[in-house]
Amino acid sequence: MQKKLFFAPDAIRYAVIGDPVAHSRSPGMQNAAFAEMGMGKPYGKFHVHPSELPDFIAFAREHLLGVNLTVPHKREVIPLLDEIDPAAALAGSVNTLRIEAGRITGYSTDGYGLIAALKEEFGIAPAGKHILFVGAGGAAQATAFSLAEAGAASIAIANRSVLRAEELAAAIGNACPKCRMSALALADRTGLGAQILGADVLIQATSLGLKPEDPPPFDPALLKGSRCAVFDTIYRRTPVLEGAQAAGLPAAGGRAMLIHQGARSFAIWTGREPDLDAMRRGFEEEPGSC
Repeated sequence: MQKKLFFAPDAIRYAVIGDPVAHSRSPGMQNAAFAEMGMGKPYGKFHVHPSELPDFIAFAREHLLGVNLTVPHKREVIPLLDEIDPAAALAGSVNTLRIEAGRITGYSTDGYGLIAALKEEFGIAPAGKHILFVGAGGAAQATAFSLAEAGAASIAIANRSVLRAEELAAAIGNACPKCRMSALALADRTGLGAQILGADVLIQATSLGLKPEDPPPFDPALLKGSRCAVFDTIYRRTPVLEGAQAAGLPAAGGRAMLIHQGARSFAIWTGREPDLDAMRRGFEEEPGSC
């Protein structure tokens, strides 16, 4: 395969990468924060296929100061880094790179973003709460460790592959033994219904809902009679959010999570706290869906 040559105008010093990435709202959000501080609009985006990731990282060492990563690069980038923040190493997931004199350090701000979003949307802190994750993929892996470290009383992980859920639950339990962990199959309707009834927060962490035609990852009728707040990591209207609203439950999509994790990335790069209102405006004005 011919080596891909990456190029960015001199003004671009930060970027988001993914496969796909055209839909990302991060450039509008981050550039609004940079502009608010009189730093121009230095944030761009690159479509990077998994096979191109090593070449992009080599390019970033020479030309960029910071990078955000989305699927499918959050795990695969780790061997290419010089250093990794302990929290990101624990989660096995990196979504933020800071580049100083060609040296790259990886961080994860997803857990921070989720905790801040739960507080903003529902007034909920993880400490003492019973939390149910639907999905055991990248979004759950990047955030569930943070909720356990923040004092969650229990975390249950429901996934199509129960083995994947069991592996993630075991890893979190080993790192955070005070948090009671469990795993179950999404197909276990009785078990899932019981977990929903006992949860304070349900976090929908699968990719189902990104496309309008996607089915829900579980039957939303199971939400009836529960008392949980429902958070969907996808920031468009999804079948899970519709089911939560029909059941009269507090519900929110992933907009606040993206903004807060992006704000944390901005602070890592610049040492300055961004204007969240500016980031919210930039998010709304940027064409895209996530």
